[in-house]
Amino acid sequence: MTELAYLADMPSAYVTEFRARIMALPPGGVVLDRTYFYPTGGGQPSDRGTLGIVGGAAAEVVEVSKSGGSVVHRLRGPSGFLAHLARDQEVDGRIDWPRRHQHMRLHTAQHLLSAHVFLATGLRTRRANLGGLRATLDLEGPLPDDALPRLVDEVRRSIESPRTVRIRHLPRSEWDANPVGERSGLVPLPPQVDPVRVIEIEGTDICPCGGTHVRSTGEIGLLRFDPLGARTRLAFTLAEPDPPTPSG
Repeated sequence: MTELAYLADMPSAYVTEFRARIMALPPGGVVLDRTYFYPTGGGQPSDRGTLGIVGGAAAEVVEVSKSGGSVVHRLRGPSGFLAHLARDQEVDGRIDWPRRHQHMRLHTAQHLLSAHVFLATGLRTRRANLGGLRATLDLEGPLPDDALPRLVDEVRRSIESPRTVRIRHLPRSEWDANPVGERSGLVPLPPQVDPVRVIEIEGTDICPCGGTHVRSTGEIGLLRFDPLGARTRLAFTLAEPDPPTPSG
């Protein structure tokens, strides 16, 4: 079982270097006792970076995925690198911060847009996909013809006047007591999830989510909305690849 250390709280999403212990060595990869690397899931691509022998050589982490309760880090490194690894050995992880930060900004922006769509039209998000600098949202129905300009303006104002983003962990019974109609998303929670990790955008949205997020909507930066033919799909792009991260 791998501890998903990035889930704990908001500061954990900003951790870029950590030390962990090897639990298993599947072909071409490593399973650690804990990780800050985000594995592919929920429409969010995995983190990348490096894993290195303490004080020694390092390999590139090219893919991270879940396998049951474990997280497998697929490696590409110097010839013979994997042969120098062993169970219970400590390794140093380093996350590709620009890639992680882009996904954090995209994911929070997606929650923000989904929330404004729901508040304005009652339409919920069926699925979302993030990749590179771009995100797409598939809605449960078509947007009204005049809705998009108003939504773009609401999202812009929520970024220019930043709203705090918080993480809470709620007992499953408490979350299930909330009416489904108050959620902006339609993705069902797996029955084994307890407690529920909740992402809350101040005054805007409360949504269960296992992804990484920025601590304020102001950190998202400028967005460019991309025209699409289908009114059941929205897309936007980060206009700034990686603006400075607020301190603190």
